[in-house]
Amino acid sequence: MQCPHCGYNGSKVVDSRPTDDGRVIRRRRECEHCGFRFTTFERVEVTPLLVVKKNGNREEFNREKLLKGIVRSAEKRPVSMDAITNLVDRVENKLRSLGENEVSSQQIGEYVMEDLANLDEIAYIRFASVYRQFKDMSVFYKELKEIMEKDKKKGQDHSGDK
Repeated sequence: MQCPHCGYNGSKVVDSRPTDDGRVIRRRRECEHCGFRFTTFERVEVTPLLVVKKNGNREEFNREKLLKGIVRSAEKRPVSMDAITNLVDRVENKLRSLGENEVSSQQIGEYVMEDLANLDEIAYIRFASVYRQFKDMSVFYKELKEIMEKDKKKGQDHSGDK
C-alpha cells in the first residue's frame, strides 16, 4: 500500500478490525519508510447484477423492489417479515450463484414463485397474478388448479407416514 505522505510503496498493518457489521475491514497501517500512520478500508467488491426486463431494458437488481413486491403479495397473510426477508435472501443468493452479470426478470419471478408457493399459497397466487399478468379467469383458474394438485400430492405423500 502506497504511503499518502511520502509515496513509498510499503507499509505494515498495525491494527485490523471489522466495521459496518463485518462487511468492511478497517486497517491502521504504518509506512515502512517514514513511519506515517494511515487508515485503509477493505471490502468485497460486488459486481452489479443487471436485470433484463421483458421489454429488453436493463436495470440494476434492486433488492428493496423485490422485497416490496413480495410484501405486497403477502399483505394481511400470516407471513412474517423474517420469512419474506429470508425468501429474498435465497432468491438473491441463487441469482448471484449463477455467476452471470445479467439475469432475466422472468428468472427472478420463477425463483420467487418456487419459494412463495411453499410459504403461502395466497401470497403465491397474488404474486403470480401480477408476475404472469393473468389476462382472464381461465389462466387464474389453471394456476389455482396446479396448486391444488400439488397440495393433493403432498397429502398423499404424507398419508403413508403414520
